[in-house]
Amino acid sequence: MTSAVDPPATGTELLVRGAELVVVDGAREIPGGWVAISGGRVTGVGTAGTEPAARTTVSAAGRLVTPGLVNTHHHIYQNLTRSYAPAVNGSLFDWLTTLYPLWAALDEEAAYVSAYVGMAELLMGGCTTSSDHLYVHPRPRLVDAEIRAARDIGFRFHATRGSMTRSVEDGGLPPSSVTQTEEEVLADSERLIKDHHDPEPGALVRVALAPCSPFSVTRKLMTATAELAERYDVRLHTHLAEDRDEDTYCLETYGCRPVEYFEESGWMSDRTWVAHCIYPNDAELRRLADAGVGVAHCPSSNMLIGGGTARVKEMRELGMPVGIGCDGSASTDHASLWLETRTALLLGRYRGGPGAMTARDALDLATRGSARCLGRADELGHLRPGACADLVVWDLHEVALAGALSDPVEAWLRCGPARAWTTVVGGRILVDRGEPALPGLADVLRQHGRIARGMQRGGWTGHAPRHR
Repeated sequence: MTSAVDPPATGTELLVRGAELVVVDGAREIPGGWVAISGGRVTGVGTAGTEPAARTTVSAAGRLVTPGLVNTHHHIYQNLTRSYAPAVNGSLFDWLTTLYPLWAALDEEAAYVSAYVGMAELLMGGCTTSSDHLYVHPRPRLVDAEIRAARDIGFRFHATRGSMTRSVEDGGLPPSSVTQTEEEVLADSERLIKDHHDPEPGALVRVALAPCSPFSVTRKLMTATAELAERYDVRLHTHLAEDRDEDTYCLETYGCRPVEYFEESGWMSDRTWVAHCIYPNDAELRRLADAGVGVAHCPSSNMLIGGGTARVKEMRELGMPVGIGCDGSASTDHASLWLETRTALLLGRYRGGPGAMTARDALDLATRGSARCLGRADELGHLRPGACADLVVWDLHEVALAGALSDPVEAWLRCGPARAWTTVVGGRILVDRGEPALPGLADVLRQHGRIARGMQRGGWTGHAPRHR
């Protein structure tokens, strides 16, 4: 822990001051700290009494300040079918096959309002950057609609162009209404990169390519997508080794295990991060680590579906980039990165004992680890001068914090619930005093309710089965 000052080199636009503790990164914490921001970047950090003059000041009022949390895996459109009764007690494959027909109604308006609501919820849970894996495409331009929502809000967004080409008729799980041909997928993937991907430092919008899973696309598409990502220097994302049924499917369909299929398809690369990664064996895990493949750890989703959990401690010991993902929204039913980070802490200790995970380890997963997964460790997940000005001032009620006097980082996850009091993205305040600073949110919520009711109408009999 250090209290040295990094003074801003120029005038300060926004100053966050009076924090009980500023977590700059995994190696540096500043009691009584402040953070100075200009031009969308952190320009300085320091201790009380050394603050620069600023155009706008935010009081952290004795609260904890951390880098913004980074969400490495999500399916935002699924907040239109949260807690859908016929699916809540099913296995992963049961859950998917129940919901695919509902998701076939997705259109541009639905993609926009679900993204807007999802991003508002993420901001309230301390998330300043999120990827999203949109893999059902019953209609065109759905990813464009999500990107439009992100730009309207000012949210930092990594859109991953998902895809499915193997329908039920081809031996896959989804109906043909939500799948596309290989040619359609590749053409639209290239168009999205050209239209929206910003490779420049500080980018608010980037695009990655993300076939859904080994059981929903062809080997040809997996290989061609990896080649396209190499050509345009964008990242790759998919689900991998999430379920035991995936092992069986890959062995029967491709004659090999999922990680072997992944490697043969050209995906074993440091431009790749994968969701879940629960069932690789020891040798496969070492091969993934040696290649620099990152993992999005999704603790709540895996626990709700009963699918096991990633071996996070072992992965980190092997040097793998490991971040946090909300997943869902329908399988997890929330978009709080704080809650996912707390769950990662609990699950890590449940699996490995009290020494296996600390609150700082969990925070590191949700910040620096997640930033590594997205290829942005240089400018996201920390508050060193030069970083993107993405930070959170956290709020816990004084009743919840009563008696927590010795360690504000441990208290942040052990006590609670915590919410973002102030969320700043690129120097802009998007959550203020615990509420989203989004004037259009009320209208979007009304649209969201109308669309969600229409999507679910006719698919629910009014009661859920007691067993699946």
